[in-house]
Amino acid sequence: MPEIILRDVMEADLPIFFEQQRDAAALHMAAFTSNDPHNWEAFLVHWTKIMADPTVVNKTILFQGQVVGNIATFIMFDEPSVAYGLGREYWGQGLATEALRQFLELVTTRPLFARAAKDNLGSLRVLQKCGFVISGEDKGFANARGVEIEEYILRLDIVPK
Repeated sequence: MPEIILRDVMEADLPIFFEQQRDAAALHMAAFTSNDPHNWEAFLVHWTKIMADPTVVNKTILFQGQVVGNIATFIMFDEPSVAYGLGREYWGQGLATEALRQFLELVTTRPLFARAAKDNLGSLRVLQKCGFVISGEDKGFANARGVEIEEYILRLDIVPK
């Protein structure tokens, strides 16, 4: 199991998150991104807002002392939801799965929902390994792809032991 540490987001993390969100492959996989992921000012406005929101739980993911991504829970479509992102160079190493497992120990709200593009197999695997099950489907406009795409809605009722 990778040695992951979750800590509160610090302002110094934001430039790293910004660079991660600008990665073309990451944008494509995430699909549902901001309108302009290359706009630093819009990014700062968004992060300033969510960091000040007491209903949002937002953590930085550290691996071997390095910032590798972030994970958060928030309300989306009137449901408590979770989302995460890691720099592409950290994909496929089990880091997202371990970060989500730890996060689900901190955030005990259930049910908890997540959404993933149907073709984002890596994220779907992470969510399912952590106990999320597909509970529905939806379509939405994916800014990163410029088209409407299909997505799965996943639900977590209990964390598997």
